[in-house]
Amino acid sequence: MAKVKYYYDSENLAYTKIKTRKRAKFGYALLFLVASALFGFLVFILLINTPYFETPKDRLQAREIENLKLQYAILNRKMDQIDDVAETLEERDNNIYRVYFNKTEIPDSIRKAGFRDSKRYKDLEGYNNSQLVLNTTKRIDRLSKELAIQSKSLDDILKLASTKGNLLLAIPAIQPVRNENLKQVASGFGYRTDPFTKVRKMHNGMDFTAPTGSPVYATGDGVVDRADASASGFGNHVVIRHGFGYESLYAHLSKYNCRPGQHVKRGDVIGYVGSTGRSEGPHCHYEVHKDGKVVNPLNFYYGNISAVEYVAISQMANQENQSLD
Repeated sequence: MAKVKYYYDSENLAYTKIKTRKRAKFGYALLFLVASALFGFLVFILLINTPYFETPKDRLQAREIENLKLQYAILNRKMDQIDDVAETLEERDNNIYRVYFNKTEIPDSIRKAGFRDSKRYKDLEGYNNSQLVLNTTKRIDRLSKELAIQSKSLDDILKLASTKGNLLLAIPAIQPVRNENLKQVASGFGYRTDPFTKVRKMHNGMDFTAPTGSPVYATGDGVVDRADASASGFGNHVVIRHGFGYESLYAHLSKYNCRPGQHVKRGDVIGYVGSTGRSEGPHCHYEVHKDGKVVNPLNFYYGNISAVEYVAISQMANQENQSLD
């Protein structure tokens, strides 16, 4: 039985029964329900976000995340080992294989260059462990690129190894004028005094003095590219393309013994000593070019002279005197 409540009416000096309206009762009930629901919702939010309250699914995800972190750590240790192996291969490639086959080394700016696309790793950003995933992915990409470059380099070396015999024949490895016809090495590679202007300037080859008509020999196997007097100052001259980036030039000849397009072998007579063009006297001006750049011919004489002869030629060539052209 519901309790009946009264209030004291001071005007009538009597107790009057309190009457509660149904609308008020409904409002109180509704307010209670709303407050209870809101309180329950807040309690639920607090519980699911507290570390002390984990669902089985949360615990499973946490274990998976820890396992992934462990796998990434193991992967990075393996990549450390691959890095060491790749570095050893790069060192051997640059300092042994490429030196042996006379190839330019591959610089680190190419080997270790990253990817320039700034959006390449955009999808990996914004997560709790983004830095771990991002750094590992970048290392994998860098290693993949390094190994691709190294693989291509080894393919090139393998091709060079298969044609090593041809390379040795192509290198301009002998003197263009034989010792029995040679008077002296009048001028070597480097800065020398110009015989006409008396100005010190770069001399791009070596001058071999010999009697007019002395044979001039091809210093390596190749194909005659030019046999004419079209280049200024060289007079009658021959240019041979040997392949592998090598090219040799023989200038101031008295006459030719070859024609453009002709295949020649090392030791073949391609012309005769003379003094045509811009020349002070009978001699053969000889140049060697590698990959489009002039190099000192003295570095290649190993095919027909002894060590003693090489030292003597080297001493004469290195004297800073006046050239003959």
